[in-house]
Amino acid sequence: MRTRSAIVGLLAVVVVSTSACDPLDTPSAVAPPAGDAAASVTTLDGLTIAGWAPMTGYSRDRFHHWDPQGAGCDTRDVVLKRDGLGVEVGANCAIAKGSWISAYDGATVTDPQSLDVDHMVPLANAWRTGAASWSDDQREAFANDLTRPQLLAVTATSNRSKGDQDPSEWKPPRRDYWCTYARDWITVKAYWKLSVTAAEKAALADMLGTCT
Repeated sequence: MRTRSAIVGLLAVVVVSTSACDPLDTPSAVAPPAGDAAASVTTLDGLTIAGWAPMTGYSRDRFHHWDPQGAGCDTRDVVLKRDGLGVEVGANCAIAKGSWISAYDGATVTDPQSLDVDHMVPLANAWRTGAASWSDDQREAFANDLTRPQLLAVTATSNRSKGDQDPSEWKPPRRDYWCTYARDWITVKAYWKLSVTAAEKAALADMLGTCT
């Protein structure tokens, strides 16, 4: 099975776990794993199906990011270091250069300024599927979650094409990434107890059908 580590060639170091509602304060350089395909099918079946909640009160500022992660790095810096090869870091954790393979479109990137760190489950989607009722600390933890497969360095073009859309509205151009994408999306939704729409669930099930 193709995994995120196989796609982006991650550096293996110690994973630091944190609780869902506590601010993260230590960098992690290992991409968090998603469940396997069979487990993801079971997990998907257990998600609550609901319609969209209103966007009333939503703002990206309600999901504070990027948090300091120690050694002068913030969450974005940690993801860029984790997801790249040969990453060179300057003063104050400035990402000077490296090489990244964008999982969504397969593009190879050497300029870190051409990358976005994507929230697998977009912040607006989270708001409309449960996060509106969270505390500010919970929303901050969600937006900086390095423990689940919620954050991924991808090309700015692919990330902005995705926007706030769910899998029924947008899928990565690389079809061979659909299995991993669906598994990661389900892992995040399940951990954070977010609902899915009927169309979203159907699209995720179809994408899991591409797993080998």
